[in-house]
Amino acid sequence: MCEAKEMEGELKNFIRLCVLTIAFLLHSYFIAAKIPKGLPRLISLLPVITFLSILPFDLNSLHIGFPTWFCVAWLANFKLLLFAFDQGPLSVPKHDLLCFILMACFPFKIRQNPSPKKPLETKTNPILEAATRATIVSTVVYTYNNYEHYFHKHVLFIYFFYTYHAVQLLLALAATPAQFLGVELEPRFNAPLFSTSLQDFWGHRWNLRVSEILRATVYIPVRRISTRIIGPRWASLPGVFLTFLVSGLMHELLVYHMTRERPTWEVTWFFILQGVFVDMEIVLKKKLVATNKFRLHKAISGPLALANIAVTAGWLSYTQALRNGIDEKLIKEFNMFMQFLKGMAISKN
Repeated sequence: MCEAKEMEGELKNFIRLCVLTIAFLLHSYFIAAKIPKGLPRLISLLPVITFLSILPFDLNSLHIGFPTWFCVAWLANFKLLLFAFDQGPLSVPKHDLLCFILMACFPFKIRQNPSPKKPLETKTNPILEAATRATIVSTVVYTYNNYEHYFHKHVLFIYFFYTYHAVQLLLALAATPAQFLGVELEPRFNAPLFSTSLQDFWGHRWNLRVSEILRATVYIPVRRISTRIIGPRWASLPGVFLTFLVSGLMHELLVYHMTRERPTWEVTWFFILQGVFVDMEIVLKKKLVATNKFRLHKAISGPLALANIAVTAGWLSYTQALRNGIDEKLIKEFNMFMQFLKGMAISKN
């Protein structure tokens, strides 16, 4: 009974957050958009950005609070920062109000030049994908409920597997509203397991919507400034490093939202290391590959890049998550949510 009340309270907080978020986006669409771009529009959007950063902390559950913080406090705010300077996905002139709100709140991107219609079997259906991912997540939870029988490395693998498919499930659910708009979406991932390098993985294959937002808000401005200081040849190095640093800090805030514990900065260090490794890769390519002195075949460079990510993520990100008990809280919440749904079904009958 207590768990049911807790879930009901969380859902009420979520509904309140949705209403307030829509109200702030109405201000952005009808008022801020009429203010000249640049500093004046940014000033008008600062109260919106501030409140959108704070509101998700009213949510305590991982399955609701985590994606809400990610979509609202991170992506929506970064999109509004770009919108202040008439850039980014919210600045496309033909957006109507509904499209503006969905583009701000959800991690998808509408394809501006839709491809020719494909046979039905080749299209990606977000609803079907969400159902498939939900089945996988439920199976993993059933397996994880017996985690005390597993070794630590097995728990780490199961948690990684759960996290990957849970994120894919949330992204598929986030793409579902596009079905009702009748628009075609850009892909969210691009076969990350086929990456040929760290640059390829982070820049062109993994979580493309986040990559685009970070590229526009951090990498491009830093590279533009660096070009004036150190020249164009190496201007990308500080841009890449600071992009990973900002990403690390945002992920650290995500972890804080999940644990409400004092940050220990392992997640930030993971992204800092990845930034250093990508910069090293860029330097080596410019020094060796460009002069044809040395070139690794992609059959070797790809697995090396993926192994680098897996080892550093397991060492820093996932170890921190397990130490803070995030895995147990995730499974407990999922089981509680399923019991809540069962209770609702029984009460209706």
